[in-house]
Amino acid sequence: MNSQTEIDQAQNQTGNTQPTGKWRALNETWWTALQLGLTSFGGPVAHLGYFHQTYVRRKQWLDEKSYADLVALAQFLPGPASSQVGIGVGIMRAGLWGGLLAWLGFTLPSVLMLMLFAYVMQTFDPGSSGWIQGLKIVAVAIVAQAVLGMAGKLASGPVRAAIALIAMASVLLWQSPISQVAVIALAGAAGIWLFKRQVNEENASVIRMPMSRRAGLSCLGLFVLLLIGLPLLNGMTHLQWVGIVDSFYRAGSLVFGGGHVVLPLLENEVLLNGWMSKEDFITGYGATQAVPGPLFTFAAYLGVLISGVPGGIIATLAIFLPGFLLIAGTMPFWNSLRSNPKLQGVLTGMNAAVVGILLAALYHPIWTSSIHSPLEFVIGAGLFGMLMFWKCPPWLVVLIGALAGQLFL
Repeated sequence: MNSQTEIDQAQNQTGNTQPTGKWRALNETWWTALQLGLTSFGGPVAHLGYFHQTYVRRKQWLDEKSYADLVALAQFLPGPASSQVGIGVGIMRAGLWGGLLAWLGFTLPSVLMLMLFAYVMQTFDPGSSGWIQGLKIVAVAIVAQAVLGMAGKLASGPVRAAIALIAMASVLLWQSPISQVAVIALAGAAGIWLFKRQVNEENASVIRMPMSRRAGLSCLGLFVLLLIGLPLLNGMTHLQWVGIVDSFYRAGSLVFGGGHVVLPLLENEVLLNGWMSKEDFITGYGATQAVPGPLFTFAAYLGVLISGVPGGIIATLAIFLPGFLLIAGTMPFWNSLRSNPKLQGVLTGMNAAVVGILLAALYHPIWTSSIHSPLEFVIGAGLFGMLMFWKCPPWLVVLIGALAGQLFL
């Protein structure tokens, strides 16, 4: 009797109305996530708004405080924040299988669209079509908006701005496969001392999860094992598919601060490995803005260009896997982790560094590969204005950019 009362109280606290059966819960989770994957345009911040409207207000699967805590957890961890929130809701609803279906439903539509686009792209010369050049200019506008938005939140103040500028200079002047990893790690270490803070836990709600700490530790252990073991395996085998898994898993493990940060990390992996040209890379990033769903599905486009449809599937699974393992592994420990000021200092330093890394990517390869004439600058400025000042949806900016490129370039 007491056990049942505790369960009822936990459900009332989280606002989680449990379904009558496991299969119904899984079915609901899948179809709800698929609908979001087909309609969620606008990037990670917009996705969180769609999730709130669907999961909190319409479905009432969790309450406001639990949702806010889950968003905070996803933003604390590396990985695609909006996808991790969706995975977290799926886990709360139907366990680990629910988290997997929530991810698959939200991700699958954009993966299929971008794989199709990559297949079509293989029949074109990227340098010969005006609309391709238009997509590259769209990427300039998109990333410039992301840099400004992130700088205001994550690199404000003299200390964080200094970290961002040092990070930018470091990755531009030190072209190495490990430069970005080293910069992020050093910024996190500096953050322990530079950003000591006290965490106010008053009025903090408690996230209750249907996962044990042992299961969480297993997920975290697998995350670390793959992060260490894949580079070793790649060095011993030199197989292309192992290299793809290694590169995309590492990129997915180091994304702090927002989905756009995956751009310089993937650029560092893909271009230095000689898998494609800068033009192909930037064209795909521009096209990614036109589809719904998470920005991480850019990996599907890249994987197809590297090794066909199997490469697209492998790259997509590899880049999302660390974020899945981290959100699943950390949720049972979140209430303890958020009270640690040293960990928050590490996160603050890392977030400032990724702003600088994204700023470096805006210059190279995006700007240097896309803006070569006054006309291209004018088009880019107009597209940036549409995003920044007139709040046009990204898919509309993509279409106008491609059309402008076809007509004028």
